[in-house]
Amino acid sequence: MIKKILLFFIAALLFTSCVPREKLVYYQNLPSFKDASKNFETRIKADDLLMIVVSAPGDAAKDFNLPVIGVTGTTTFSGSIDVASSQQRVQAYTVNKNGEVQLPVLGSVKISGLTKEEALEMLSEKLSVYLKEFTVNLRIVNFKVTVAGEVSRPGLVSIQTERLTLPEAIANAGDMTIYGKRDNVLVIREIDGVKTYNYIDMTKADFINSPFYYLSQNDYVYVEPNKTRINSSGVGPNVSVLISATSILISLIAILTR
Repeated sequence: MIKKILLFFIAALLFTSCVPREKLVYYQNLPSFKDASKNFETRIKADDLLMIVVSAPGDAAKDFNLPVIGVTGTTTFSGSIDVASSQQRVQAYTVNKNGEVQLPVLGSVKISGLTKEEALEMLSEKLSVYLKEFTVNLRIVNFKVTVAGEVSRPGLVSIQTERLTLPEAIANAGDMTIYGKRDNVLVIREIDGVKTYNYIDMTKADFINSPFYYLSQNDYVYVEPNKTRINSSGVGPNVSVLISATSILISLIAILTR
């Protein structure tokens, strides 16, 4: 009788801690998946920091660039990036709330909503009025997203490129724990000042075709805890006490029934 009670108790613990395979595995329908995704290009947004550098023979482009500033040490700070040596940095432009940047000579230029290629084309057209031979380079230097919830290392994910997928962001955060709801991942995105809330099912490969497969700068990703985590949040700290109490109870039953 006592053995049966103990076995029942152990089985109950194992049952409550089990998570079905379909709740844990990504891309479950991959063999039947058809890729319909399109080429993705990041669009510039308000509050982006942009490195814009104009180059031309001699000193012809000097007046079209922000001055290179001297720094001490090698610690980077917001609004600048390292170039050539640790003692000089090219300053970055901040896209204001109206989607504009203030450029030397060119003045206020509307740039938000454009892809990198579109922005380069627009800047080249404006610069061609003043320069004959030149090149212009542009890069977003503060591309980041936030990953929170049931991941191993929640926090900011910063990258040097301008393209980041949802799986890559989660992998950079140490991947989801076994308690993360892979079929209901929340992505919060701001578009033209309006926040959108979108839920992604990562257990199905179809999400690759979603507009949220590629993340935009400043996206917020939240992995919701599953029922096992929620239920264990109250029981978890008391499991050892419960097991001890059950052991004592079984021992008492054994003594009293001898």
